[in-house]
Order: sequence, then structure tokens, then C-alpha cells
Amino acid sequence: MTVLKPGASALFLREAEVRRGLDLLFAGQALLARAVDPLLDEAGLGRAHQRALYFIARHPDLTVGELIARLGITKQSLNRVLAELGAKALVETRPGATDRRQKRLRLSPEGAALEARLFEAMRARLAAAYGHAGPDAVGGFWAVLEGLTARG
Repeated sequence: MTVLKPGASALFLREAEVRRGLDLLFAGQALLARAVDPLLDEAGLGRAHQRALYFIARHPDLTVGELIARLGITKQSLNRVLAELGAKALVETRPGATDRRQKRLRLSPEGAALEARLFEAMRARLAAAYGHAGPDAVGGFWAVLEGLTARG
């Protein structure tokens, strides 16, 4: 038997509640995207570039294969993104320490500066939403997202 926390609805699995959650996820994603779009436009980049920059910043020396897995895109799509980021001197590739064929990815100083600006634009939106919702809601939000992204 599932025990609901105070304030939780016994109806949370009904279609209307699931659809409301999806509505809010889509709207939140759109607002976060709009927060960074001017910066991406200025840099001549798109959202795929932003996602790559984000994960490379979070995991320096990430391999191309690891980035493909995190982004859930094809190698061909990622190669285009990485070529464009490399041409703009935002991402550097280095051979692996034990396997020289392996490509390890790092942000250049310019790439790190751009990623920090992109992050700050999103951080401001998330921080305001977290502040509005309160600490208990933030933990619940993270738990839902962790459940949504669990690989199984």
C-alpha cells in the first residue's frame, strides 16, 4: 500500500493529472529555452549545441560515446554539433590517455564562458521557481524527474 504525503493527491495517476504534469513540463522547458535563445542566436548556435556544452561542462573529458548516450542522439547528429562547436573554438578534443583513438571533450575558455552565461539564464528561472515552490517541493520535483529519467 502506498502512503501519500500530506498535500499529495490520491488522483495523481489519473489522466488529467498526468496531462497537467506534461503541460507544465512542456511549458517550463519552453520558458527555459526562451531564456537562452538570445544568447544562442548571438553565438550562431542552437539548442543541440547548448545541451552538448552543458554536459561537457559538467563532465570534463567526457568521451564522444558517453555524450551520445547522455544526449540520446545519433553519432552523425553529434558529429555535426561537435564540428560546429570546434569551428567556433568552444570545444576541444583530446585523445584518451589509454586509448589514443578515444576522443575526450573539454570546453575551451570561450566555451566555458558561453556555457556559464547560458547556465545563468536558466539558473535564474529555476531559482525563482524553486523559491516559489519551497524546499519540500524541490525535493519532490527532483524525485519525479529522477523517476522519469531512471534507465530500466
